[in-house]
Amino acid sequence: MCGRFNVTDSPVVGELMDELGMPLRPRPQLNVPPGGTAEFVLNDGNGRQLVAGIWSLLIEQKPDGTGYRPNPKFHTFNARSDRLTSSPLWKKAYPNRRCIVPVSAFHEWQPLGEGKGKQVYNIHPEGEATALAGLWQSWQFGDDMVNSFTVITLPPHPRFIHIHPKSIPLMLRPADFDMWLDPDFRQIDAFRGLMKSHIPAPLVCQPVRSPNDLEPAGDAEVLEAD
Repeated sequence: MCGRFNVTDSPVVGELMDELGMPLRPRPQLNVPPGGTAEFVLNDGNGRQLVAGIWSLLIEQKPDGTGYRPNPKFHTFNARSDRLTSSPLWKKAYPNRRCIVPVSAFHEWQPLGEGKGKQVYNIHPEGEATALAGLWQSWQFGDDMVNSFTVITLPPHPRFIHIHPKSIPLMLRPADFDMWLDPDFRQIDAFRGLMKSHIPAPLVCQPVRSPNDLEPAGDAEVLEAD
């Protein structure tokens, strides 16, 4: 799963946004959780936009009326790649509501053994920010229109399972951006190769003391691209 990420005010984030053709920059924030608000890039037929949304595709109004939250009945902050065309949660959004979540890095927690807790890793392509592939939705609550998004995850990768054994997020390369963001391109069979587990670029896995400060806690491991 991909359950936390960060966005820093760094040159690599600016470079990623330039590659996406976006003059705006996402708001810096650390340790963004599911249900948090972050920016993502979409094209709804009126050109690319950087919009804010809640991280979880299915959302609802909070019981006290103070805002919005993920639907508690379903965990929709991640979408499994092998269910994009079959699950009613994803199959309506996948053909034309694809998005890119520009982040500096995502976090995973590696168990250290019984009674030893977990080591958090800050993970990103080497020398780059991270373009996470996702799906988006817009919701109308009275007079409010609220956006939401989910991050697509791939099956476990054999060279990544020692850090996280269940999945790895789908990280897009610049060559993928145009087709992925094109709402008129609905030939989703073209994305079949992307949906197989892969490491698209050298991946830096940096142990950190806390996802809230990103202070290194040891040497980084670099996983070579497939």
